[in-house]
Amino acid sequence: MSAGKRRSLFIAVSVNFMAASRDRPFYIGKPLQYSEASLLEWVRSGGALPFLVPDLRDRTALDETAEHFDGLLLSGGADVSPESYGETPLRPEWSGDAQRDAYEIALLDAFRLHDKPVLGVCRGHQLLNVALGGTLYQDLVQQGVAVKPHRDATIYDELNHGLKIQNPSWLHDIYGVEHAITNSIHHQGVKKLAPALEPAAWSEEGIVEAVRDPKARFTVGVQWHPEWMKKDAEGHLDSAPLLDAFLSACRGTVASI
Repeated sequence: MSAGKRRSLFIAVSVNFMAASRDRPFYIGKPLQYSEASLLEWVRSGGALPFLVPDLRDRTALDETAEHFDGLLLSGGADVSPESYGETPLRPEWSGDAQRDAYEIALLDAFRLHDKPVLGVCRGHQLLNVALGGTLYQDLVQQGVAVKPHRDATIYDELNHGLKIQNPSWLHDIYGVEHAITNSIHHQGVKKLAPALEPAAWSEEGIVEAVRDPKARFTVGVQWHPEWMKKDAEGHLDSAPLLDAFLSACRGTVASI
């Protein structure tokens, strides 16, 4: 590296798990750990380098990962398992991925121990709440919290809903608005908020959509997928300010958020 040139930020990104299967035409019978490309491209758009972190079982490996990376991005994906917050799945299809929960909670604990910035996206937002002692609704519609579904597989990331942003809050500081539109790709949602977290935004029904730990340097979760937000769509939150805030914290140019 030349003198005076600042190195790129290294961002650890949690992986998705896919169980071994003989019913697919590739990696037959092998378990997979992977990421969706848009999330990695979003991190790159801010000038940072994303790296996928595998399922680390060793405490030393977790500590070294947290020590050497600048921040952690908890990605979206499969449901958080109700077993991870002390409940039994109400339906078999809501069983989630307890193995991934344990992996991400261990990763989160290591990064928080090193006071490194953490951003949770969609599942990552829910995982953050569960890891810190909160619970989730297993299904927002079936449990009577939402009238309209927050997930529709037929239109997927084209499904949107309104967002009410608290003023004042860290999210309002980033965006400067009290109302916005976000994509909606989830059927679970925050039920009991973790004691360490405070809310900053809600859906129209009052479901918590953004949180932070005010005692951490930067520990934030958002229910939407910023990497899939439609740029310049009227009323939609631009994904760049959130990424900028996260990466600024990773550089140490902001003390906390």
